[in-house]
Amino acid sequence: MSRPRIVIVGAGFAGYRTARTLSRLTRHQADITLLNPTDYFLYLPLLPQVAAGILEPRRVSVSLSGTLPHVRLVLGEADGIDLDGRTVHYTGPEGEEGTLAYDRLVLAAGSVNKLLPIPGVAEHAHGFRGLPEALYLRDHVTRQVELAAAADDRAECAARCTFVVVGAGYTGTEVAAHGAMYTDAQVRRHPMRTGMRPRWMLLDVAPRVMPEMDERLSRTAERVLRQRGVDVRMGTSVKEATHDGVVLTDGSTVDTRTLVWCVGVRPDPLVESLGLPMERGRLLVDPHLQVPGRPELFACGDVAAVPDLNQPGQYTPMTAQHAWRHGKVCAHNVVASLGRGQRRAYRHRDMGFVVDLGGAKAAANPLGLPMSGPAAGAVTRGYHLAAMPGNRVRVAADWLLDAVLPRQAVQLGLVRSWSVPLESSSPEVARVPGRPEQSGKDAGTAGTAGTAGTAGKHADGDEGKKQPGGEPAKGQPGGEPGRNQPGGEPGKNQPGGEPAKNQPGGEPAKNQPGGEPAERGPDAASAGSRSHGERAKRSQSGSPRASGKPRRAVEAAGPRSARGGSGKPGKSSRASGTGSAGKRPTAPSGPSRSAGQPADPGPEPPAHQPPPGPDIAPGPVRRTDGRAVEGDS
Repeated sequence: MSRPRIVIVGAGFAGYRTARTLSRLTRHQADITLLNPTDYFLYLPLLPQVAAGILEPRRVSVSLSGTLPHVRLVLGEADGIDLDGRTVHYTGPEGEEGTLAYDRLVLAAGSVNKLLPIPGVAEHAHGFRGLPEALYLRDHVTRQVELAAAADDRAECAARCTFVVVGAGYTGTEVAAHGAMYTDAQVRRHPMRTGMRPRWMLLDVAPRVMPEMDERLSRTAERVLRQRGVDVRMGTSVKEATHDGVVLTDGSTVDTRTLVWCVGVRPDPLVESLGLPMERGRLLVDPHLQVPGRPELFACGDVAAVPDLNQPGQYTPMTAQHAWRHGKVCAHNVVASLGRGQRRAYRHRDMGFVVDLGGAKAAANPLGLPMSGPAAGAVTRGYHLAAMPGNRVRVAADWLLDAVLPRQAVQLGLVRSWSVPLESSSPEVARVPGRPEQSGKDAGTAGTAGTAGTAGKHADGDEGKKQPGGEPAKGQPGGEPGRNQPGGEPGKNQPGGEPAKNQPGGEPAKNQPGGEPAERGPDAASAGSRSHGERAKRSQSGSPRASGKPRRAVEAAGPRSARGGSGKPGKSSRASGTGSAGKRPTAPSGPSRSAGQPADPGPEPPAHQPPPGPDIAPGPVRRTDGRAVEGDS
């Protein structure tokens, strides 16, 4: 008799706990496969401390292969499930495709950023669901404070050192609390010329901070925030976001370069197209975490609507505490379905909540006992150490060092703005050049019609995100290095590079008959689309890339807009001949990528669109005469 095949999709709190428990219960009598985009489990509650420079990123990431014995790890993102054929289709990190067959399937894909139909939010805000977003926020906040300290203009200084956080739940409250301490420490060491200080704002439409918690704990958290100078505005949210600031629902305008989106999460869109009963985007399951009518299918965590047996008619909330417990019960029921042991119904007991507000301040109610001050801080950090499945000593060591040494306020520039779009079904994976990303689908499901997906400028003014596949424009800051810059590709007329456009064997010059129109000419976009219409169609015949969504849903999304387009959600395709990031096709079938133009450039940006500001991340720049500035990197 063959060994049963168990496939787990997702390695969040629910998926990781399921895999770890199954590894122990099956006793090597089953083939367990874990499909996940990354090779680590992320302990999300400590992510705000990564953004504030307290913990290093590896402290909150636990190795999957190192802590899950007898579990096969497959790196990839599920983009289709054949329930009748019992297979899961996935796409690997370098674009390769594969299929996993299963006898039992556990869906634990987790959640993604929750979007609202607010103009400009998708283009200018950033979420807080993964390590790339936390690393970007730390670099961005550090850069804004440094630029504000060097600015002579008070208006510019005020805009750069104003940070707006939307969402006063657990995550938003902790981000604002830790962020205020982080920027205050920077300013104490390097005062601003204008004498101003950083300003943090926390917005929410709810009547109080953290409405999920006890009212006494909510008052404690709000008091700590106000003592640190955080501008807490309840009953207020963002009406519109622009490159230079935000318009609030009360009619006021706030000049800022930073908008952090922490309004909540929604289930991963993978489960939306399975054709099974849903409850507010979550897959309906019975108390045993099994999908009715599908004995081989289980779901747990944020993608599952699990009945709350303690409160009939309700479902367990989407919290890490419930997801962690779901995983253990799910593993026992999967083993029971294979003929070993008895099934268990999920029933929970509220153990309380903890919120780390930075320093010795926290708000906690362990076992229903409200606490605040240093005692709550000790309980909060003790709970996190006990709950983490690894790296406890390293985390404790970082806390100790942070208590006795000043933090290092440096920007590493490892994650760019366009790498962490708000509209992403995989916030745990940073976008890389040359790797198309399906992001428009999120806009459709979140109701953000009229926004430009991941295109447009983000809060730090980075340009070049309107190129297909999420690549920044070749000559824009934050994009790929200039062709004649160190670290970039060799110049077109240099040894080892492609032949010059006007040389024998190369492509015709852009302004020569038979070639592409000059890039800066008035009819560049229209002429390029006319002369290369057929080749552009052929170059877009690749298979669709999707992150966490069935392929048939991706194909229905429609074409994706290019620069300055309508912004409707759509799909992006892998061009034929392009491989993983950094590889180039040997014989491009459409317009040359060296010109930095997509196959179908679309309409040009409006003439009144402001140029990128001086707060752009360091990157290669180009002179107006086309030559790179010496010394720039």
